[in-house]
Amino acid sequence: TYIGSLLVSVNPYQELDIYTVTQMKLYRGVNFFELPPHLYAIADNAYRVMCNEYNNHFILISGESGAGKTEASKKILQYYAVTCPTTEQLQTVRDRLLLSNPVLEAFGNAKTLRNDNSSRFGKYMDIQFDFKGAPVGGHILSYLIEKSRVVHQNHGERNFHIFYQLLEGGDKDLLCWLGLERNPQKYTYLIQ
Repeated sequence: TYIGSLLVSVNPYQELDIYTVTQMKLYRGVNFFELPPHLYAIADNAYRVMCNEYNNHFILISGESGAGKTEASKKILQYYAVTCPTTEQLQTVRDRLLLSNPVLEAFGNAKTLRNDNSSRFGKYMDIQFDFKGAPVGGHILSYLIEKSRVVHQNHGERNFHIFYQLLEGGDKDLLCWLGLERNPQKYTYLIQ
């Protein structure tokens, strides 16, 4: 919708061909109401308002569990990576923001009944731009919203991905030093 800088995510449970470079170009620099509502329209509008008013701006992404809020934030980052002015240094900053996301997700994502890779944390992402509108930095602040998952999961769900990844891929000496065994079935908290 065009409610402003509010994006309500709804998972269509299928791949849609609406997040392409062609779509990015279509929505870049277009007046807010000229084209149908789209994530890129909201991203572009927030960016242009920020540049024109020299003021901070935000995009609030909301939706139920499994709606695709994390995916929407990735699409917005990709949009800025493609459409904003760039230098080699800026490309490095963009790559770090985009490439760090999957690593960070492992620490806060888990399998739920509705989603095999569900974020179990809230996220505040801050992208800093210079006076020319080029991204120059940013940071991601994550806060765990489901700490109880460490000691209890509902039937059919799993603990945070990072624990299983550590058991599967951790060096034998590291696992020994941490007092861990490779088999996840050995842990009471994981098999309740």
